[in-house]
Amino acid sequence: MRELSLHILDIVQNSIAAGARTVDVAISEDEAADLLTIEVADDGAGIPRDILESVLDPFYTSRTTRKVGLGLPLFREAARAAGGDLSIESVPGRGTTVRATFRMSHIDRAPLGDMAETLALLVVCNPDVRFRYMHWRGHAAFSLDSDEFRRGLGDDIAPTNPALAGVLRDVIREGLAPVQRA
Repeated sequence: MRELSLHILDIVQNSIAAGARTVDVAISEDEAADLLTIEVADDGAGIPRDILESVLDPFYTSRTTRKVGLGLPLFREAARAAGGDLSIESVPGRGTTVRATFRMSHIDRAPLGDMAETLALLVVCNPDVRFRYMHWRGHAAFSLDSDEFRRGLGDDIAPTNPALAGVLRDVIREGLAPVQRA
C-alpha cells in the first residue's frame, strides 16, 4: 500500500469485523524524536494468545474468504522499511491495540495519505461504531469524536447520508490544517 492511511483503513476494518463498538486512531508526529507513531485501539473481541503469535504471518488468516491475511504483515513491513516496527497487544474479550512506528525522515517512509477521506468514509459507512481520532504534531493537535459529530447533526440528517462524507472530510481537513503546518 502506498499510503499509511490505507493500512489504517485495513486495521480499522479488522477491528469492526472483530465486533468493536469503539475504535481509537491516534497519530503522533514527533519531529524532535524523528518519530511517527500510529496506533489503532479497539474494544473488539481481542485475539487469543495462541493466535496472536500467528497474525503477522502472511499465510495465516482467520477469514474463510481467502487463505492469506496480508494487512498486518504489510503494515509491519512498511514500518520496518522506514526504521520502525509494529507491535500488537490484545486481551480476549477486551480488545486489541496495533502500534506502528516510523522514522519520519526515512526515505522509505510512505506518506500518511488522506486521513480526512479515510475517516469520513469509516464514520459514514459504520454508523454503529464510535471513532475517536487524535492527531498531534508539536503543540498543534486535532481530535474528532464521531459520536459528537453525529449528535451535532440532529435528527434531520441520517448518519449514513453519503453527503455527510464530504462535510465530514472538510471538517477534518480544516481541523488538521494547523497540525500539518506545525
